[in-house]
Amino acid sequence: MGFKQAASARTISLPQNKSVMLRCNTMQMSRPKNSSAAFTLIELLVVITIIAILASIALPVFSSVQERARIIQDANNLRQIGIATQTYFNDHDGIIFATTTPATSWMQQLHPKYLPSWKIFQSPFDRRSPLENDATSPVSYGINSNSIIGASTDKIVRPSVFILFAPTQTSATSVAFSGVAGTAVTVLRATSAPGGTAVGGTHTKRKRINALFGDLHAESITWTIFTQATTGTPTDDANYRWSPTQPWP
Repeated sequence: MGFKQAASARTISLPQNKSVMLRCNTMQMSRPKNSSAAFTLIELLVVITIIAILASIALPVFSSVQERARIIQDANNLRQIGIATQTYFNDHDGIIFATTTPATSWMQQLHPKYLPSWKIFQSPFDRRSPLENDATSPVSYGINSNSIIGASTDKIVRPSVFILFAPTQTSATSVAFSGVAGTAVTVLRATSAPGGTAVGGTHTKRKRINALFGDLHAESITWTIFTQATTGTPTDDANYRWSPTQPWP
């Protein structure tokens, strides 16, 4: 009897020992390794460096895309002003805005009959808050005032080079505007009224500016060309860029 009991005890204890060993092995296999689960300082620094490099590449591209969008919108605003102006010309026998009493600005002669929103008169480079007010709405564009208002379009000898509308900046070191709907906004060469003498263009690091020409096409030109002095030669474009019929004195 004692032998049988011992034998049965051995047979019973053997599976228990195997079960304990199996559980121990399972625990050892499932135990996480601290060395592989955490980032080292070097790995963290590498990740931060990669993120910084990607950000330095992405930010200039994003800024460039934003500026390109503003340039396109600026040109579109000038085109819409040009279309409205052409319609005005058709209704007024080609007269380049009337000289009325009391005086009415060229913008007020276009709005609201030909242009329904004052927002079109505001450049995307103009950081002022938009308004829909006939007196204080921001206006970023001016008309060439060199003996042109009240004259006939027949006076423009070379409409493809004659600047009819352009942005009118202040004399600040950064792009800024001060024109409003209730005051006539004009452009005479590089001088903007009521702003002042601008120090550069509106975009491309202030090297270029959009303009609407006498044939009503919009174009981005260099600031050098925009402010180019006359050469005295009647056939030179600079002579007809601002004065419709004759060289500058």
